[in-house]
Amino acid sequence: MKIKCYGVRSALMVLGASALLAACGQEEEAEQAEGQQQQESPPVQVEVTEATRQDLPLDKSYASLLRSDEEVTLVTRVSGYLEERHFEPGEFVEEGQRLYSIEPDVYRATVNQREADLQSAQAELSRAQRDAERFERLLSQNSVSRQEYDQARADLGVAQASVAQASASLESAQIDLDYAEVTAPVAGMISLSEINVGNFVESGTELATITPLDPLEVRFQMPQSDAYELRRQLRDGESVEDIGASLTLPGRGGEQDSSLEGRLEYLGSRVSDSTSTVQASATFDNPDGDILPGQFVRVRIDGLKRYDVFAVPEIAITQGLMGPQVFVLDEDDRARARTVSLGEVAGPWQILRDGLEEGDRVVVGDPSGIEPGTTIDPQSFDGDADEVVENVEEEQAEQEEEAAEQAEQAQGGGGAGGGEESEEEGDSSE
Repeated sequence: MKIKCYGVRSALMVLGASALLAACGQEEEAEQAEGQQQQESPPVQVEVTEATRQDLPLDKSYASLLRSDEEVTLVTRVSGYLEERHFEPGEFVEEGQRLYSIEPDVYRATVNQREADLQSAQAELSRAQRDAERFERLLSQNSVSRQEYDQARADLGVAQASVAQASASLESAQIDLDYAEVTAPVAGMISLSEINVGNFVESGTELATITPLDPLEVRFQMPQSDAYELRRQLRDGESVEDIGASLTLPGRGGEQDSSLEGRLEYLGSRVSDSTSTVQASATFDNPDGDILPGQFVRVRIDGLKRYDVFAVPEIAITQGLMGPQVFVLDEDDRARARTVSLGEVAGPWQILRDGLEEGDRVVVGDPSGIEPGTTIDPQSFDGDADEVVENVEEEQAEQEEEAAEQAEQAQGGGGAGGGEESEEEGDSSE
């Protein structure tokens, strides 16, 4: 009986060992098959380019407030009763147009009086000149004393001073008369009148405001980094007026956005201590007067660039364990993750501050499906980042449509299957 038991145990041990060997063999075969599948997977075709430094235009905007650079507040220069208003509030007035009258008759009478004073002084001057000339001749004949001659010369000097004084008084009176008629110093839209006709006004009283609507000015604060790059660009031979600018106002009530084209007029020469920005201004033509001062807008500067930078299409950036990354190719055309430091976005381009070196082969196409170690079939890149982004967006849209169609088909098939099952259940219940 013992011999038989030992035989049974031996047989069981042999069977267990055989099963273990068979299981190990199956695992090895599965690993070999998986390795063969990985080796046989085709390389991923994606656009690749060599990393080189380049100059990129920036698409940046700055918040600002629209203003009229030549806006004028009308202020009285003389005192008197406001007799007439020669305009309608809100209308467009021309430069030099008469707007208010402040007792012009009173100031005209003063001018007439000063003219009479001047004529009297001039007559006295003529008499003094004749006396001086006569006394000079008599003195040469020893017919008058030296004292009498000196007195005649003194009277001539007094007469000359009187003429100068009367002339100055007449000029002052004429200025007051001109100020009695308030005219428009600039062309533009005039506001409501601050003072009604019939009121007495003092010198310095505000009457109304004239706002020119064409052109309009925008003053804004530019970060010092942008101002530095812009000044660098100006050193290459461009002037401030060569830098274009545009502004956009959001539409209201479903209307389209409004936009104006202009030019940069001024770029400051110092950085603000409190904001670390540089002041700049741009001018925009507004021939129709549709856009009014006082509105908040965003200003874009055309031609603003970043010089000598590395950049890749924004689509090529992925998120890795160490942060933003791109894929670069090794000598065997295998993808390797490279952590990078991101800078500004320039349209479809992402500027990289650090992480790439000259000559690196960088994947600039769609990185989806690429992992470290993936074999890449490099495709040429023509430098059009917009096209790469558009192609990726189109592919994603197609994939979403296919997924939606498959989901609809699956839902339809599930409904049909459910109906059959319900019919079978009904049959069985019968």
